[in-house]
Amino acid sequence: MDVFDFNAISLDGRPVEMEQYRGKVLLVVNTASACGYTPQYAGLEELQRHYQERGLVVLGFPCNQFGHQEPGSEAEIGAFCEKNYGVSFPMFAKIDVNGENAHPLFRYLKGEAPGVLGTESIKWNFTKFLINKDGAVFKRYAPQTEPEELSRDIEILLAR
Repeated sequence: MDVFDFNAISLDGRPVEMEQYRGKVLLVVNTASACGYTPQYAGLEELQRHYQERGLVVLGFPCNQFGHQEPGSEAEIGAFCEKNYGVSFPMFAKIDVNGENAHPLFRYLKGEAPGVLGTESIKWNFTKFLINKDGAVFKRYAPQTEPEELSRDIEILLAR
């Protein structure tokens, strides 16, 4: 099993098979529009623009499980991201990342790359998972890790 075995719903309601990203390096992030880390959208967009021609795709998954920091509809989320941060990378419908209703992709990611002290739960918005071209989880990053800090690891995976 790998990341490409999953699917999700895009922000505009279309089914998306992760298989379409096979051969790409993926950065999967649970996002929110009203979080102290929300300005990271700018850094994520910068990574997308800088590395997309070489094979990076950032995937944003809005989540309202942390302090109700993503209360808007999918249309509101999309408008916010585009207007405020020029987000061009794929965004998906709002999901849960923890609990019994957690999206299967995030259940898989957490199992493959546990957090601090081996905990699987996601602690806050903007937790990031870097995925190699074969669909395996390379590394998990804490919410406070700024997107530009991932450049070295992204370079390593793109070179493989």
